[in-house]
Amino acid sequence: MLTNASPQFWSGKKVLLTGHTGFKGAWMALWLHQMGAIVCGISLPPQTQPNLFTLAKVGDLIESHFCDIRHADAIASVIKSANPEIVLHLAAQALVRSSYKDPLATFATNVMGTANVLNALRDLPSVKSVVCVTTDKVYKNLEHSYPYRETDVLGGHDPYSASKAASEIVISSFRDSYLKEQGVAVASARAGNVIGGGDWSEDRLIPDAIRAWENNAPLEIRRPNAVRPWQHVLEPVNGYLVLAEKLYTDASLSGAYNFGPLTHEAATVGSVIKLARHIYGSGEVDWGDGSQGPHEAGLLSLEVSKSRAALDVGPRWGLHETIKRTINWYQLQATNQDAQILCQEDILAFIEAKNSNNESV
Repeated sequence: MLTNASPQFWSGKKVLLTGHTGFKGAWMALWLHQMGAIVCGISLPPQTQPNLFTLAKVGDLIESHFCDIRHADAIASVIKSANPEIVLHLAAQALVRSSYKDPLATFATNVMGTANVLNALRDLPSVKSVVCVTTDKVYKNLEHSYPYRETDVLGGHDPYSASKAASEIVISSFRDSYLKEQGVAVASARAGNVIGGGDWSEDRLIPDAIRAWENNAPLEIRRPNAVRPWQHVLEPVNGYLVLAEKLYTDASLSGAYNFGPLTHEAATVGSVIKLARHIYGSGEVDWGDGSQGPHEAGLLSLEVSKSRAALDVGPRWGLHETIKRTINWYQLQATNQDAQILCQEDILAFIEAKNSNNESV
C-alpha cells in the first residue's frame, strides 16, 4: 500500500505555494485546501485561456498574490507576511520550446527566481520544510536506456533543461549555506512528464491533442518515437506533499528525489497519442519524422526507487488509467461540468487507489 498526503498533518498548516496559477500548482492548491491547509499562493496571472486556476475557482479557496518571482523585494514581502511553515516552490518557466524563444527570461525565472524565493526564507523562523520542484530534464541526457538516478550528473542542452539543472545547484547551495543551520529541511523534486485534466499550455502533447481534435483539425506530432516517463499530475503532487510532510519532522531526508512511473512503463509519444485517440473516440494525426523543431531529447527515463523506499510513494495509475482519466476530464469539462468537482473526484479516486499500477481502478 502506498502513502497518501495526510489530512491530519496538513490541516491548519500555513503553506506558501508558488506557481499556484499553473496546471500542477492549481491541482496542488485544490488538494491542500481540501485537507484544511492555510495556503498563500504566489504566481504570475494565469498564462492560458482557458486555465484550471480560473475554471476551478482556486482564487476563492486560498490567499492569492500575482507577483513575479524575479522581483526579489516583492517576493520577500509576501513570503514574510505569509510566515509559512512549509514552502512548495512550483513557479517556473516550464516549456522547452518557449525556452528556445526567450532563454534569458527562462534563466531569470528558473535560476534567480528560485534564489529569490530561498533567500526570502533566511532568518524566517516559521519555516520547517521546503520542496523545490525542478524536472526530470535536469540530468545530462546521454540518450541511453539507463534510468537516471538522483546521483547522476546534471546538465541540459536546451535553455529550459539547463536552467533547471542550474536551479538544482542554487537549491543545494542555499540548503547547505543557510537553511540547514536554521533547522530547515530542503529537498528538490524531479518529476517526469505530467498529464491530467486542466492543462492548456502550448507545446504539450495532450493539450495540443485536445485543441486539435475539438476543432476537427489534425494533431501534428513532431517526434512520435521520443520516449518519456508519463504520469498523472496527482502522482507527483502527492509525492511533493508526502515529501514535505516527512521533511517537517526528519531533516535527514533533505536532498533530491525522482517522481515518475516504473522504468519499464516509459512510453513513446506515438503510443500515448494512439491510446488517447482511442479513448477520445476520434481524431486525425499528422506524424512527423523527428526532424521538426529544435533539439529535444529522444529518450528519457527515471529511477524512482529512492522515493519509494524513503517516502513510500510510487506510481499507482498505469498509462492506460492515466490517459483515460485525462481524456475523460476534458470531455466532461467541455460539457460545462464543474472543473473543481472534476478535480475533487480525481483526487478522491487517487487516494482510494493505493495499489501500485492498478489498471482496474
